[in-house]
Amino acid sequence: MLKSQFIKFTPFFPYKPSFSSLSISTTIKLKSQMASYSTSSSSSKLLFRQLFEKESSTYTYLLADASHAEKPAVLIDPVDRTVDRDLSLIQELGLKLVYAMNTHVHADHVTGTGLIKSKVPDVKSVISKASGATADLYVEQGDKIRFGDLFLEVRATPGHTLGCLTYVTGDGPDQPQPRMAFTGDTLLIRGCGRTDFQGGSAEKLYKSIHSQIFTLPKDTLLYPAHDYKGFSVSTVGEEMQYNPRLTKDEVMFDYIHNL
Repeated sequence: MLKSQFIKFTPFFPYKPSFSSLSISTTIKLKSQMASYSTSSSSSKLLFRQLFEKESSTYTYLLADASHAEKPAVLIDPVDRTVDRDLSLIQELGLKLVYAMNTHVHADHVTGTGLIKSKVPDVKSVISKASGATADLYVEQGDKIRFGDLFLEVRATPGHTLGCLTYVTGDGPDQPQPRMAFTGDTLLIRGCGRTDFQGGSAEKLYKSIHSQIFTLPKDTLLYPAHDYKGFSVSTVGEEMQYNPRLTKDEVMFDYIHNL
């Protein structure tokens, strides 16, 4: 299981709001855009829930293959404070939790993975080996995490931390469409993760986002690990066009992140 190196630091934000603050008019425009498309993919197989932990403004994601006999499920970025809530929901929906996954080592909250494993011993913890954390399963670029007939593709997206991952729903006729990307703190809605700790690198972050996330179809739904403005989902196309940091070239991006 993931060990106690997932330390709580308060206050802490993986995002530096001052460098990508939105004006009131831009925020109103953004809210309108956010309301203009569905917040999840359509699939007869996929059961999807976006869950929120208010103290650290963290999103946890529950995905399951609802068409499979065992209804296997995964949790992405669980938080210790909300483990009982999450497990209660999983039981209520009749799901079998098989993986508790982290996109990276979190510094703003304690992961719920260890607590989940103490309550549901058969659950496997998942993280990048580059993270330096302990887990049952280490994954890397190109790996697939299967639950029933569905799967998540692993994309290595270092930059916020050395071991950051993005999990992307599969590409195929039997997989959810549009695709969904769970970006952790790598890419936020109209922002991105900070790069001043845990092996962070502005250069790596810029390259990760452009090579591993912005190469996905433009209608791919983006689900971050945090949001501080009340938004819940974006798309690749929107972030390519409107993200105030990522519309900059690499030199300016690096300058902003190193201020």
